Amino acid sequence: MYRISRLGRGASARSGRPPSRSAVGLALASVTVAALTTGCSLEDAICGGGEYPVMTIGSTGSACVPDDEDPPKGYVRYPKGKVPEHVDDKWDKYWRTHSVDKDGRIIEVPAGS
Repeated sequence: MYRISRLGRGASARSGRPPSRSAVGLALASVTVAALTTGCSLEDAICGGGEYPVMTIGSTGSACVPDDEDPPKGYVRYPKGKVPEHVDDKWDKYWRTHSVDKDGRIIEVPAGS
């Protein structure tokens, strides 16, 4: 019986995969684990940490306000349970066509307002 010498062959030859593919896989796995363990979301948040979203009265404008401040004049907090958290989530899409009037009633906003 004879033996095949593996001397002089690189790691990629032994594994059967190009090193770049292995490196890409390792990098992708590392990013995924980091995102999952740090609680990061892959979605864009409506506001940053320490802020909450507010909407304009009577139109579809919005802003972010520091947690320890009240909404500025002309803005109100979103109704409880209807607060958008991420771009394009259910409530973010809803409030693109709805707002609240000066009495706090939810209204439909005409397109382009």
